[in-house]
Amino acid sequence: MNAVTPEQITRSALASFAGAPDERTREVSQAIVKHLHAFVAEVDPSPEEWMGALEFLTRVGQKCTPARQEFILLSDVLGVSMLVDTLQQPGDDGVTESTVLGPFYVEEPPVAEQGANIARGEDGIPLWIDVQVTDNAGDPLPGAVVDIWEGGADGLYDVQRDLPDGEYDLRGRFRADGEGRVKCWAVVPVSYQVPADGPVGDLLAATGRHPWRPGHVHFKIAAEGFAPLVTHLFPSGDPYLESDAVFGVKPSLVIDLAEHGTGEAPEGRQMDRTWKSLSYTFALSRA
Repeated sequence: MNAVTPEQITRSALASFAGAPDERTREVSQAIVKHLHAFVAEVDPSPEEWMGALEFLTRVGQKCTPARQEFILLSDVLGVSMLVDTLQQPGDDGVTESTVLGPFYVEEPPVAEQGANIARGEDGIPLWIDVQVTDNAGDPLPGAVVDIWEGGADGLYDVQRDLPDGEYDLRGRFRADGEGRVKCWAVVPVSYQVPADGPVGDLLAATGRHPWRPGHVHFKIAAEGFAPLVTHLFPSGDPYLESDAVFGVKPSLVIDLAEHGTGEAPEGRQMDRTWKSLSYTFALSRA
């Protein structure tokens, strides 16, 4: 037998997947082998370092819970989530840009009525949200389903807090009215740290990176016959817009919030302090 070489090991590993019956499975499996072997050949890890990498990934999996997806967070801080998102962006003129889903989305958020206050007892600056869903020609999409969620004034999402089962905060699902509009009360989003008490936080600390994200409101929008949209809106002026820990900021998603004084506000609300409003039009791409 010939002496075993790194190149032979890679060729053998690639050949072992050549018989995969599904073409896409074969393509992906061989690409993983090719790039992973190239990575190992480049950095030449010691056995102890490689075991450390495996233990790190094990800890990432162990940190996952129904309320916290550490692998999504790892994908986010490595920039992979945004790379996948950007490669899939349809590129249609006039279509709203997407960004990462994030690790705190809830599959079946509570259903809310138009004009509802989804900030249940929240501190923070009140925020009136008034958005419209259209196609890329500007025609409204009545009945579109719009999920809205955000962190609170303390920088935490509801699933990070000790809330009773079945209770949510700053999270709701709305159905757009006849003009494609959705309106609700929330709070002005603030900068916050991604969860840094787990292996992903250890990675950020070891590499000298900060864990901060600029304040934003999440939107997930679905309408029959159109590609779903997952995106954020970022209020301008946040100090972390240029260094988002998950690389999720796109210039078209940075907006100015209007500021208002005391007195009467939407939905008959009487304000004894200043409040802000967010207005935006989301344009969807046909499926």
